[in-house]
Amino acid sequence: MRCSIIPPYLLDRLAASDSQGHQKAAEAARGSLHLESALDFRAIRADEQVARRGLLAPVPEPGAFTERELQGPQRTIYTANNTEDLPGDVVREENGVASGDPAIDEAYEGLGSTHELFREVYARASIDDSNLPLLGTVHFGVDYDNAFWDGERMVFGDGDDEIFVRMTASLSVIGHELTHGVTQFSAGLKYEGQAGALNESVSDVFGVLVEQYVKGESVDQATWLIGAGLFTDAVQGDALRSLKAPGTAYDDDVLGKDPQPSTMSGYVETTEDYGGVHLNSGIPNHAFYLAAVEIGGNAWEKAGLVWYDTITGGALAPDSDFSDFATATVGAAAARYGGESPERAAVLAAWDAVGIAVRP
Repeated sequence: MRCSIIPPYLLDRLAASDSQGHQKAAEAARGSLHLESALDFRAIRADEQVARRGLLAPVPEPGAFTERELQGPQRTIYTANNTEDLPGDVVREENGVASGDPAIDEAYEGLGSTHELFREVYARASIDDSNLPLLGTVHFGVDYDNAFWDGERMVFGDGDDEIFVRMTASLSVIGHELTHGVTQFSAGLKYEGQAGALNESVSDVFGVLVEQYVKGESVDQATWLIGAGLFTDAVQGDALRSLKAPGTAYDDDVLGKDPQPSTMSGYVETTEDYGGVHLNSGIPNHAFYLAAVEIGGNAWEKAGLVWYDTITGGALAPDSDFSDFATATVGAAAARYGGESPERAAVLAAWDAVGIAVRP
């Protein structure tokens, strides 16, 4: 399954913005939406072929890689040269010198920063926990307004330069997309409905954690934004999404107002975007923010460990819903910090605040 950072409802708004003085951006958005459909078709066909050959990666058993070596990253960056051909031409490999091309070098550094967080904080050996090489392709398509994880690599468009800049410009985006790979090789959450919203939320959580880790920001210092730096100065907004205050990341004449709910009272029932995966992810996102702030300190430590234990601990099924996930996080907090610990209490209170019930 292909998982992208820019939700389709944003591209739909942008595709209709010709009359607002953004003809280039509108054309780029229409081209991006057309390409999205083609890419999704390719992804479905590829998944079917892989399944028929019996090559789908099994979800590892908890603790299956306890004896493996935690190697450094093995990065390879390609350029598609503004075509739609993947993977493209190799432009930078591990330990290679900086290219001087911002997209190439940002992708290389972002992959390394994400790998470092998972290795140093969570003792994970790359995204599959078995030292999988990290692949990234930049300069994909023409004015392509998106970035995605396709099950094998990360792919970055250059943006349209009217509304969106290059997709490598935000470290949280790189961390987000690479975390889709972590979820793929751990909990294996489906990309639809509440399971899909959880898949997106886990990527948002670790996307902000990568950025906070690199910057050394505590819970009080962090912005809690996903995609800060992707908008041009023409946009009235800070980022794609906010974990601190879902629904407030942008409010723009062209893009509209951020539609993410922060609690179950605003839950969106829809068949669009795989059942609203980019919308309803705001609810578990906000729960993580509330838990992390209540626990305090650095979010990648205690709160991050609870979420990491949850996606790797074997308590989730691929079709887990919000209540399943909430219950698993409370169990993970109790297992790591104790049943009467303030950490467990903070996690439990966070889910209650967003209206999600934890099962006994």
